[in-house]
Amino acid sequence: MNEARTSRTAGAQEAGRPGASGADTAIPLSPSRRAWRAFARQRAAVASAVFLAFVVALICLWPIAHLPAISSYLPEAITWSPTALSEAQFTPPSLAHWLGTDVHGRDLLSRLVSGTGISFLVGIVGAGMSLLIGVLWGALAGYLGGRWDSVLMRIVDILYALPSIVFVMVLMAVAEAPLKAHLTRAVSSATGEWASLLLLFIGLGSVSWLTMARIVRGQVWSLRSRGFVDASRALGAGHVWILRRHLLPNLAGVVIVYLALTVPSVMLYESFLSYLGLGIEPPQASLGYLIADGAGNINAIRTYWWLVVFPGGMLAVLLLALNFLGDGLRDAWDPRSIGQ
Repeated sequence: MNEARTSRTAGAQEAGRPGASGADTAIPLSPSRRAWRAFARQRAAVASAVFLAFVVALICLWPIAHLPAISSYLPEAITWSPTALSEAQFTPPSLAHWLGTDVHGRDLLSRLVSGTGISFLVGIVGAGMSLLIGVLWGALAGYLGGRWDSVLMRIVDILYALPSIVFVMVLMAVAEAPLKAHLTRAVSSATGEWASLLLLFIGLGSVSWLTMARIVRGQVWSLRSRGFVDASRALGAGHVWILRRHLLPNLAGVVIVYLALTVPSVMLYESFLSYLGLGIEPPQASLGYLIADGAGNINAIRTYWWLVVFPGGMLAVLLLALNFLGDGLRDAWDPRSIGQ
């Protein structure tokens, strides 16, 4: 009897020790880690992230294949320069040119990788400007409130009323030639060729931050009256400290989600402008320029299908992957899923 009682007491003490029960002693996860775990359970979003990582790695490593010390060990099809001209015009996909060639005999695979890199760069820079301007603008409007909020958000409303794509088109058409001439005189002729890309950064970045500002403003407006903000203010914390240490970190989930959804929209804008001839200047090429170039070579006599199918397919797959990634991040950072 006493032995049984002693055994039960020892068992109860053993169960109460740290580490005795995994369920009772499990360390609670932060909301960020729970969100990333929820994201890892979404197969489409994870597959999209892996595909995009592969594409970025391919873009970064592609120039290495053109080095003489390395190109001799690689297949000929991946050693062509995107701007190298040849007499193999309109060559269909073959062992020498896996995706064929264009009207000037340039390898389409190399131009496709280079164009994807430029489109990605435009999308990332546009999203970065949206992050920088939109978060600062929306945070100030939501935190200051009153007249400042009214003035800042009315400016956003006015900019929203303007047709953004028309603004970028006018900027490209009016400012490209003067900027190119200035860069050529001030720096070099090679730098002047990138004037159109610089204007794309400025134009698309200047119109992509409006929605971000509205989202951040609403979030900051709801957070600024919380107890932890009042407590920090009562302890003597300044406005910059409250914004930097308390309000902005709580917006990480919303900002990450919208940032992932901004990249494909900026890339689509750039492709549309390049298709109209207002984007990247040749011999550089983006996906939109490659699609426009391929569409211009379609005629009733001969259809060079590879010039349209491969750039159009790459753009469609990239936009689909980016949207899957954005949807996965949105679902993972949903407060209802984080709390589960």
